[in-house]
Amino acid sequence: MSPPKNPAEFSTTAVRSQATPSQAAHAVPALTLIGHAQPQRIGERLLLDGLLSGERAVALSRNAPDFSRPGGVLSLPLGDPFLSRTPVRFEPGVRGGVRLLVPEDGTPVVVGSEPVKGGREFPAEALASGVPLVLAGRVALLLHRATPRAAGALGSPVDLTALGMVGDSEGIVRVREDVLRVADLQVPVLVRGETGTGKELVARALHTQGPRRAGPFVSVNLGALSKDLIAAELFGTLRGAFTGATRDRDGFFRAAHGGTLFLDEVAEAPPEVQAALLRVLETGEVYPVGGQTPVRVDVRLVTATDADLEARIHDGRFKAPLLHRLAGFEIVVPPLRERREDIASLFLHFARQELETTGEAGRLTSADARAEPWLPASLAVRLARSAWPGNVRQLRNVARQLVIGSRGLPGLRVDARLEQTLDADALPIPGQPLSPEPSSPSENTPAGHRTPARRKPADVSEQEVLEALRACAWDLKATADWLGIPRSSVYVLIDKSSLLRTARDLSPEEITRCFHECEGDLDRMVQKLEVSRRALQRRVRELGLEGT
Repeated sequence: MSPPKNPAEFSTTAVRSQATPSQAAHAVPALTLIGHAQPQRIGERLLLDGLLSGERAVALSRNAPDFSRPGGVLSLPLGDPFLSRTPVRFEPGVRGGVRLLVPEDGTPVVVGSEPVKGGREFPAEALASGVPLVLAGRVALLLHRATPRAAGALGSPVDLTALGMVGDSEGIVRVREDVLRVADLQVPVLVRGETGTGKELVARALHTQGPRRAGPFVSVNLGALSKDLIAAELFGTLRGAFTGATRDRDGFFRAAHGGTLFLDEVAEAPPEVQAALLRVLETGEVYPVGGQTPVRVDVRLVTATDADLEARIHDGRFKAPLLHRLAGFEIVVPPLRERREDIASLFLHFARQELETTGEAGRLTSADARAEPWLPASLAVRLARSAWPGNVRQLRNVARQLVIGSRGLPGLRVDARLEQTLDADALPIPGQPLSPEPSSPSENTPAGHRTPARRKPADVSEQEVLEALRACAWDLKATADWLGIPRSSVYVLIDKSSLLRTARDLSPEEITRCFHECEGDLDRMVQKLEVSRRALQRRVRELGLEGT
C-alpha cells in the first residue's frame, strides 16, 4: 500500500458523512409513487413545499399536479382514470405535520386498513418514517419528508445515478455524493451499515469511480475466513511456513496490487491481524507468513462493518489506532427502514433482474393507465411498512420469491390478466407482524421502527426458524433480529433442527455443481442450498472455486 502523500489524510478523528443542519432544515413534505398501473412511474415524486411555510394547500386529483423523477425533466399527473377529478387536499398541519382532507365525492383514500373519512392529521413524527396512502385501491403513495436537491459541484443527478445505487432518498443520495467526494483520493474508507444494506456496492463504486478502476477489485469477508488462516489469506505465505503450506501464496493484498482491496466485517479480525493491518497502512508493506522480508504493495483499502467498533475498543477487542487509520473517511449506509421511499423502486429493480432471466421484463412496462397494477397497491404498502431486518439483501430475496411465485406453470393455461400481477397476499415475511398500522391521528410511533420483542429460543419453532432464514436470505444476524433472539441461539437452533442443514453438511460435489449452475453468484447459491451465506463463502473459498 502506498504511503499517504499527505499525513493529514489520516486524521485521528474520522470524517463521517452526515446531513448538515441546513439540509435538515429544508426538508419538506413530499409524495412518492410506490404503486401505479404503469410500473415505470414508480419512484416519481411531488414536493409539497408550500405546506412547510403554510403558504398554500395542494389539491391532488388524477389530472394535477404533476409528478416527476428527482433530477428528471418529464412530469405527468397521476393519470389513473379510476381516480376522481374531485381532488383530495393536503394542508399544513400542527407543528410541522400535514392534514389530509378527503371530500365525500372524491377519491377514496385508505391509510393502513382504515378509510379516511373527512380529514386525517399526520404528525411530523409520522412523516419522518413515512405514511403509505392508497387511492381508489390502485395508486399507492408514500407521504414523507424530502430535501430538494439541485446539481452541485460534484455533478448532476445523472452522475449520481450512474453509481449503481437505486433510490432518491436523502440517505442514499448522500452516500453517492460521499463516494464521488473521496473516490479519487488514496484515503482509506470505512463503510458502516447494518447487515444487507449494500456496503460492498459502495466499495465497488469507490473503485470504479477512482483512478484504480483498471486494476483489480478484491473482496474479502473476514468473517468467512478461519481465524487461524486470516493472516495467511491476507498477507500470503511462504512454502513450509506451517503444516499444509506446500507452496508460496501471494495473499489478498498482493492480489489487489494496483487496485482496491475490500475487507468486509473488519471487526472480526483477530488482534494479531489488526496489528499487521495497522503496519500495512503505515508502511505500505506486508510480511508473508513465514517470511522475514517485507513486500511492497500498492493497494487502496476499503473496509466495512456492522459492528460498534467504539464499543469493541472500550472492551479491548479492537485497536483504536487501527480504527483511526481505517476511517480516513467514513460512509454510513442507511438501513432500508430509513429510506422507505426507495423500497418500491428497489423492489422493481430486483424484479426486473429476475424477469430478464425469463424473458419477461416487458411485464414492467405498461402504457395503459387502466390496466390492473402489476404491483398491487396493497402489496406496495406492505413492502413500504415492513421492518426489513435484512435490509436490501432481504428485499432482493422477497422480490425473487414473488416474481417466481407469480409465474404460470409451464403447459398450463393461466388467466393472462393474473399472470401480469403479483399476489398481494404472498409477501413472504415470516414470524413477526409488519410495522403497526397508523391507527389514529395522534399516533406518534414512527411506522417500521418496531423493536422485536425478545423471546426465549426454546419458544421458537423449527418452522419459524426456517421461514425467517428464507425471508432474511439466510443472513443469520438479520434472522436473529427478526426472531428476537441472540445470533448464537440461531446457530444452536439450526444444529438441533431436522429441517435444516449447515454448509459443513454439503459435499464438495454439491457445492461445485451449484457454483457452476449459479455462475458463481453466491446469493443464488445461498437461495438454492439454503445455508448461511458466510459459511458457504468459506466452503467455496476452501474448495478453490473463486476465480474459476
